[in-house]
Amino acid sequence: MLHGKRILLIIGGGIAAVKCPELIRALRAEGAAVTPVLTQAGEHFVTPTAISALAGEAAHTALFDLTREAEIGHIQLSRAADLVVVAPATADLMAKMAAGLAGDLAATLILATDKRVLIAPSMNVRMWHHPATQRNLAQLKADGILTVGPNAGDMACGEHGLGRMAEPAEILAAIRAALAGGPLSGRHVIVTSGPTHEPIDPVRYIANRSSGAQGTALAAALRDLGARVSFVTGPASVPPPTGVEVIRVETAREMLAAVEAALPADVALFAAAVADWRVANAAGQKMKKDGSGQAPALAFTENPDILATVAQMGQGRPPLVIGFAAETETVEAHAVAKRARKRCDWIVANDVSPESGVMGGPENAVTIIDAMGTEHWPRMPKAEVAERLAARIAKTLATLETP
Repeated sequence: MLHGKRILLIIGGGIAAVKCPELIRALRAEGAAVTPVLTQAGEHFVTPTAISALAGEAAHTALFDLTREAEIGHIQLSRAADLVVVAPATADLMAKMAAGLAGDLAATLILATDKRVLIAPSMNVRMWHHPATQRNLAQLKADGILTVGPNAGDMACGEHGLGRMAEPAEILAAIRAALAGGPLSGRHVIVTSGPTHEPIDPVRYIANRSSGAQGTALAAALRDLGARVSFVTGPASVPPPTGVEVIRVETAREMLAAVEAALPADVALFAAAVADWRVANAAGQKMKKDGSGQAPALAFTENPDILATVAQMGQGRPPLVIGFAAETETVEAHAVAKRARKRCDWIVANDVSPESGVMGGPENAVTIIDAMGTEHWPRMPKAEVAERLAARIAKTLATLETP
């Protein structure tokens, strides 16, 4: 399955590095070429001589190796592969990747590559659960880094829990999936995200507390399954994911125009917190106090309904239209009514009341409402919500194609 593919394998400094010879054998058995890179710490667990013999190529170890730099160069080395695999990806390597550091050969190759990167994390259970590692993991996923593992089990340090590197067979399967393009390969998905800003005057606007975190995570998860993603985002406080087409807008009307311009699509997913109303009499200049103590009278008008507009299209309607319902009370009842009113396929409902901490926070708890009924998901990180939702979308599209 991997015949003719080249894998740049970066071996980090952890006891799990002893599994890499088996991974190299498996890759070569499927016809892949393996270019090995050993970190300085990795050399404490497996030797360059052994790895070179198994890979059939010299193992690279030093950034400033003048002979090899003249022959190939680290930039060319980083881009000659079809996929970069980091196994084991230690806490230190993940931190370097998340920060964009380039102080050694491994980190420089990862920073310089224009190919997809797959990491297999491996570390002590407490290191894995440390907030710094989880922050780094979230950043790496937002940057488009693919992950496999870690698994739970006994560790070399004597502790038990999450942190064991995925087994070579699991990593091999993840490599196959990454190079196959994913179940959404060839699909076009539109994702809206973030708040909208509706002007009152040139310096003031009406907005909401949406950070855009859930929409951003959804775009990244769909991208990781191979989709071409058009990411229409309002002024969010989180950066957009890499590897997607980013279309920046300010207002609801601009967002609708951007969505319509991005069609046709296989899926339209509306995660943005769009303002329901805008100021009809927005001032052309900054409004001033006049000393009367009277506030200016603002007249409001309804914004276009982006979800309903797309869901109720005739020709050109995406096969799957998904809306979000951010509610503060009677969440499920409001969401069911919204799905019927908008005529979309799914509604993803969540409680955004202040005590929930969802809007602007790192976690979410959603309820999926579709033609089959209601599905409640437990509270989890927004990245995990996104991954599960992306997998559900891929499965549904495959079902729609089945005769």
